[in-house]
Amino acid sequence: MGFIHRIISLAFCSTILLPSSASVSRLPPNKPLTVGETLVSDDGTFALGFFSPSNSTRNHYYVGIWHNSIPKDNVVWVANRATPITDPSSATFALTTRRSNLVLSNTDGQLLWMARNLSASESNITGEATLDDTGNFILRTSEGVVLWQSFDYPTDTLLPGMNLRITHNRHALQRLVSWKDPQDPSPGSFSYGADPDEFLQRFVWNDSRPCRRSAVWSNYLVVGPYMESVKTTIYMTVSRIDGEIYMSFGMPGGSSTVKIKMDYSGKIEILVWNSNMLDWYVLQAEPSHQCSTYGYCGPFGYCDNTEPIATCRCLNSFEPANSKDWIGGKFSEGCRRKEPLRCGRENWFLTLTEMKIPDKFVYVKNRSLDECSAECTSNCSCTAYAYANMSTTAINGDDTRCLLWMGDLIDTEKLIGGENLYIRVDRLSDKVRSGNILKITLPVVSSLLILICMWVVWICSCQAKQRNKKIWKNMISGALSTSDELADAKFPFISFREIVLATDNFSRSNMLGHGGFGNVYKGTLESGKKVAVKRLSKSSGQGVLEFRNEVIIIAKLQHRNLVKLLGFCIHRDEKLLIYEYLPNKSLDAFLFNSTRKPLLHWSIRFNIIIGIARGLLYLHQDSRPKIIHRDLKANNILLDDEMSPKISDFGMARIFDGNQQQGNTNRVVGTYGYMSPEYALEGVFSVKSDVYSFGVLILEVVNGTKISSMHITEDFPNLIAYAWSLWKDGNTRDFVDSAIVETCSLDETSRCIHVGLLCVQDNPSDRPLMSSILSILENGDISLPPPKQPIYFAERNYGTFGEVEAIMNSANTVSTTVLEGR
Repeated sequence: MGFIHRIISLAFCSTILLPSSASVSRLPPNKPLTVGETLVSDDGTFALGFFSPSNSTRNHYYVGIWHNSIPKDNVVWVANRATPITDPSSATFALTTRRSNLVLSNTDGQLLWMARNLSASESNITGEATLDDTGNFILRTSEGVVLWQSFDYPTDTLLPGMNLRITHNRHALQRLVSWKDPQDPSPGSFSYGADPDEFLQRFVWNDSRPCRRSAVWSNYLVVGPYMESVKTTIYMTVSRIDGEIYMSFGMPGGSSTVKIKMDYSGKIEILVWNSNMLDWYVLQAEPSHQCSTYGYCGPFGYCDNTEPIATCRCLNSFEPANSKDWIGGKFSEGCRRKEPLRCGRENWFLTLTEMKIPDKFVYVKNRSLDECSAECTSNCSCTAYAYANMSTTAINGDDTRCLLWMGDLIDTEKLIGGENLYIRVDRLSDKVRSGNILKITLPVVSSLLILICMWVVWICSCQAKQRNKKIWKNMISGALSTSDELADAKFPFISFREIVLATDNFSRSNMLGHGGFGNVYKGTLESGKKVAVKRLSKSSGQGVLEFRNEVIIIAKLQHRNLVKLLGFCIHRDEKLLIYEYLPNKSLDAFLFNSTRKPLLHWSIRFNIIIGIARGLLYLHQDSRPKIIHRDLKANNILLDDEMSPKISDFGMARIFDGNQQQGNTNRVVGTYGYMSPEYALEGVFSVKSDVYSFGVLILEVVNGTKISSMHITEDFPNLIAYAWSLWKDGNTRDFVDSAIVETCSLDETSRCIHVGLLCVQDNPSDRPLMSSILSILENGDISLPPPKQPIYFAERNYGTFGEVEAIMNSANTVSTTVLEGR
């Protein structure tokens, strides 16, 4: 099947490469390249020569550079894209002796394309052109001085290390320009590049009309000299060269099979070649849906990307300008203020979080946050402001980014990893509205006794709810490090009465599961929404601190691989958490069930591993602040209706602020077998503690057996020891679950076992970060270091597995362990 797959892929190759009779990397002067000849980089990665797009009805040929070993969509640069060759037998590509220019011409002397050596002011300068291992075609003098290089003239593709000019102080801006269609390399209508007014953002244009805009660079991106994307494992670099600012990119390990491409359809894509599937894997594509196209939601509207289905909404204190059109899915008119601003009256600024801030801003340099706020406050025309510390002093002499808006806010989005946007609103508008309501309702209430009674009941109910909220806030306020955290947290309170009705008074028929922490029930709220209700038992070890963690932490998190908290309830001694309902329950319900585990095909298991990795990467790197889960295991991974994983149970999670790298506790709570040695023995935890748990989880998913199982094999104490022995002997196939071994990809399972063993290394510094792990799993071409033999500490030191709490009197004393339900 693999051979047939490869043949089919080759049949649909994007280019017809003419037969090669030469394969050297250098083009010397006056030794022209003709049809049938190619230059190949020294490592064999790239080739340069004549090609024709496949399936094309036109008899057109081009000189280009392509990935030599990739059979489809492989062209990365085209020389004569606007002047095709119609008779390839008469065409030559040569380096001239005089002035060292690269010239494409035909036998009739017609010039089709030329790379002019602008540095050669004298006619006797000679050089040699070389196809580099990076895919760069470079013209150099005999002394090594670069006279011209293809990387300076990008077409539709950006390769690792290739610079794209994003300022135009001395030279013109550079853009990636799409092909006209898949069979026509001539310049298309779509292009990608930096904002011509500011290098802070980038656009996709359709001719001159913007159709997609990136987020504005902020403190979420580490800028100068390196900038790391928050959504992928792609590393962006910003540098200053000869007075201009350039951006480039790469991947850990320096992979050459990744590229950024301006697609002919209008999408800017980050692509990685998957050698197993023989296809390009899309790491990221923009715009990902219609809602994200430029200005789609109109003035003061925004595209909400945090919902499962992205949709247009109005900013806070705004409403649709045309309600009828808005309901009908037409958003171009956008939104309007509910209360008009009155200059001279007392205004204030409403904070909107997690936003991709709007376009059409004014960049005010060298301002602190307070100065930026004052700048907007003092100007009645200023409708909003945003601020970030950018650390770009080495690039533009300023490490601040104060942005002001003087009119409508256009092209705004709500997204994971966004930033704060401060919008000017009328402070008195809410008071005026409240006064108007009282003027209407008080006479009615005073005249109708029944309404008075209802009002009294309502007041009592509200007071009870407020008391519960006050109790909650009093309980958690002592555990919070700053008042800002309390102010920023959202507390979605749901009444106990509604939960009782939703779960049919916690009936056994609605029970989804149970554990030491209590029971989980299926319920249906009054709105018709299905939920899962976690009812903590009175004897549960999950107390105020853990309950506070679960509410505050999850309420702030927005990621498709993290469970979504919908609300909470405190009623007397009852503590309840309300989550989204996931029909397939937890991973262990499938993985460790002999009748259900065959339903977990390898493709599903691999996607589960990838999803968990993405969720952990978000917790460790992309969320604010950094979060350590501390209790990652199979029964804390929930599965939605598409078998996508969602990490749950954040009761044991801990928050790291600033540059904190690790923490220490004398109360070790978790599950032995999943706990890293430094955490179980010394109480030290960090992101590497979660990496260890993830490694155990990978091995369980591949093998289909619990880490705590006593029935793996009599020769090995646990699953880690069994995996190490088979990997060391090169026999990883025997480790794969027998339910899937005949249908799985052995390359992928072997890589997962290798990654799992790297994750469970004894020394935390030997374990990879989640960013590297995700890159390794998604890109099969990255080479891996060999793991060291794990120490199997859990079995050796404790002899049993289970959920435990270790109370450590000091770092130098023996730890005592007691069973404790959570």
